[in-house]
Amino acid sequence: KVSESVREKAWKKYESLSAADGALACNKKKKETWGVCIFIVAIDLDDMTFTFTELLKSINISVCTFFQFLKEVDVNMDTVSTKVDSTVSRLKKKYDVLFALYHKFERTCGLIYLEQPSSEISAELSSVLVLKNYWITFLLAKGKVLQVEDDLVISFQLLLCVLDYFIKLSPPAMLKEPYKSSVSAGTVNGSARTSRRGQSRSSRTAKQLDTDTKIIEILCKEHDCNLDEVKNVYFTSFIPFLNSAGIVASNGLPEVEVILKQYDELYLKNKDIDARLFLSHDETLQPDVMACSQLERTPLKNNPDEEINIILPQTPVRAAMNNIQQLIMILNSATDKPSDTLIMYFNNCTVNPKDSILKRVESFDHIFQKKFAEAVGQGWAEIGSQRYKLGVRLYYRVMESMLKSEEERLSMQNFSKLLNDNIFHTSLLACAVEVVMATYGRNASQSDSTSAETDLSFPWILNVFDLKAFDFYKVIESFIKAEPSLTREMIKHLEHCEHRIMESLAWQSGSPLFDLIKQSKEREGQPEQPEPTSSFNTPFQHNHTAADLYLSPMKSPKKKASGPSLSASSTPDVQPAVIPQTQKPQKSTSLSLFYKKVYLLAYRRLHTLFLHLLSEHPDLEHLIWTLFQHTLQNEYELMRDRHLDQIMMCSMYGICKVKNVDLRFKIIVSAYKELCNTNQETFKRVLIREEQYDSIIVFYNLVFMQKLKTNILQYASSRPPTLSPIPHMPRSPYQFSNSPRRVPAGNNIYISPLKSPYKFSDGFQSPTKMTPRSRILVSIGESFGTSEKFQKINQMLCSSEGQLKRSADVGAAAPKPLKRLRFDIEGQDEADGSKHLPQESKFQQKLAEMTSTRTRMQKQKLNDGNDTSASEEK
Repeated sequence: KVSESVREKAWKKYESLSAADGALACNKKKKETWGVCIFIVAIDLDDMTFTFTELLKSINISVCTFFQFLKEVDVNMDTVSTKVDSTVSRLKKKYDVLFALYHKFERTCGLIYLEQPSSEISAELSSVLVLKNYWITFLLAKGKVLQVEDDLVISFQLLLCVLDYFIKLSPPAMLKEPYKSSVSAGTVNGSARTSRRGQSRSSRTAKQLDTDTKIIEILCKEHDCNLDEVKNVYFTSFIPFLNSAGIVASNGLPEVEVILKQYDELYLKNKDIDARLFLSHDETLQPDVMACSQLERTPLKNNPDEEINIILPQTPVRAAMNNIQQLIMILNSATDKPSDTLIMYFNNCTVNPKDSILKRVESFDHIFQKKFAEAVGQGWAEIGSQRYKLGVRLYYRVMESMLKSEEERLSMQNFSKLLNDNIFHTSLLACAVEVVMATYGRNASQSDSTSAETDLSFPWILNVFDLKAFDFYKVIESFIKAEPSLTREMIKHLEHCEHRIMESLAWQSGSPLFDLIKQSKEREGQPEQPEPTSSFNTPFQHNHTAADLYLSPMKSPKKKASGPSLSASSTPDVQPAVIPQTQKPQKSTSLSLFYKKVYLLAYRRLHTLFLHLLSEHPDLEHLIWTLFQHTLQNEYELMRDRHLDQIMMCSMYGICKVKNVDLRFKIIVSAYKELCNTNQETFKRVLIREEQYDSIIVFYNLVFMQKLKTNILQYASSRPPTLSPIPHMPRSPYQFSNSPRRVPAGNNIYISPLKSPYKFSDGFQSPTKMTPRSRILVSIGESFGTSEKFQKINQMLCSSEGQLKRSADVGAAAPKPLKRLRFDIEGQDEADGSKHLPQESKFQQKLAEMTSTRTRMQKQKLNDGNDTSASEEK
């Protein structure tokens, strides 16, 4: 099937790969290498005359192994183009979603259908056939009505619609409870099953859901899915799909041949993954544990004799549904309109902002619906509106929290200037909607530490709201501080958005950042730098607010907030140290803070890469950082439409070059692509000049070196440039302790923060991950179990209390404490006595702890050995 032009170029690529340095893998796997070469060239030439699955079958390799091998053959970083990278990324995301959905689908069908139904059911309606019918119908629906292939949540909601439709068409004798009873009741109460064939399918399907929502309610409750959203998907997308597909029911179920033919056409058109092969557990679609991202599996059910406290599976679908339910529960108490408290703040303003705020919210509702439908599919506008409305609730909630904090900080209630600032409101609303979109947009391959992008991922929201990234960045930190209910995942997501802005998005042409830098450099009598390096040695202060950044961007550093005219101006701590100045020059709060954060991010990235590559040359790190920092400060135009990491890698290469340390770009980018949150496009596609892009090596030779040659050569002289101070590395303001906290006074009892995921079907939030080595797990808000647990906790408390008193009185020599985990509390280890307690009580506490530790733990082991209660075992 491969064209002659593809064959010729693929063969040349194969020969070059086989002859390249480090091509051992290619020579051992010649067939696989040949297949990879054909794939790469076919993508680059837009000449795919075969499907991706056909290629995998031809070279007998799985999806995951193929992606891993493709990464291995790109030894010189020039084999795989950014176009191929993009195609591979799309295929990976599609595979991850399909894999997660199929396994969820298979388990769900096992709960719905009997494996061996009664003899009255014909052989044609076996569970295997039903499974095939369901899955292919879903694949066809997903391919026809969804423009985004990697949206896990919408895909799953569509799958529930398919399940609902098929369950209602299935004979009750095939079904398990509670589905059997629901279908039987629906058949008796509604028209007879035989008469359904005489109805038009369109009116029948609409009437089915309209009159009988029992099945969909059961499915939604079982999977913690929002009923209204699924019903919306059913009416706006699934019914139109059934009409367009022309599916005709036979024996109560659609004909497989009709669906198969339509899906085959869709698959051959897309030329990607044949998802029908999941049904036969085809080896090309099976995950490779080593090569693929790990998908957590459903844990084994508890022993029947144990108390019922089932730990939920951490599958991607379950995690996504839990995150959504948690967000909805948080926003249940919020409203779509400003609260009475907000109205009070509005009324206190010199210019009441209420009307403009309401008009802005309404205007963006229409814009968001339109953009969402364009991205997902025209039938999904109403779903977009539902998500936007959740964002509006969060917007009002966070605004109120921010204003309360500002009132407490400034002892004032007139925030007229802030509340009439259009960019502030647009940024705050966009951030609230982004939180909702990210919650719904969880990708199937996503875990705690990664953030897989989808078509609706950040920075999509910036385009919707026509917002500059630099303006959006200003609200992120204050947003996180103002909304304590944000999950750890969501805080990490917003931090990732902030990093994306600082590393590249804020440096795009047209960004207000360049105007601020220009103004900063033009100020008479001021040092020509956005942020003086002298401030690096001082701890970074996180006491600024969104008001500091949005109001009066050019302010005097010495000016304090003192009256209602400034509404919410900056605090003195935000301002960096500067040379004594006259009243006329002013410094930008937002620019100063931005550069501080950029320097912190830049040094953190450099330090990580340095440890990977140059740990044997520790003296070079300071030199590289000085060149890196000098470039950001004085040659900031090199950052225009480029990436922070490009400057970092060039700085590293340049210093190694003049210091005669052998470090090639190939080695640098090999280490770089293994770091977290990196993209190969960063070093494969760098702006050289207007509309012209090339590799990072070309950028270094033609642009970076030409601009900084004189400066770089100074590092080889006997009088190198003055070294820039290393930035003080604070803890992230977004991090919060996930370690269990020990109850004071030496008790062997720990309190853990509430952890995700959550089970909401019972109306309570309950953690589903136990603390390591837990003997007794208590969750506030759910059934605790037997009274014996309370008695045991009381015993532990009382016994340790008694030991405390005795050991303090006797003052016996302290035995060496047993080794155990040490937990950080706000950056300090409680076990090392660094907590600021009165000296005498601190000494007594330490002494008592050391004295009683061994006795207490030995006694607890003895008690545990005698305790046969299964409910107390972890």
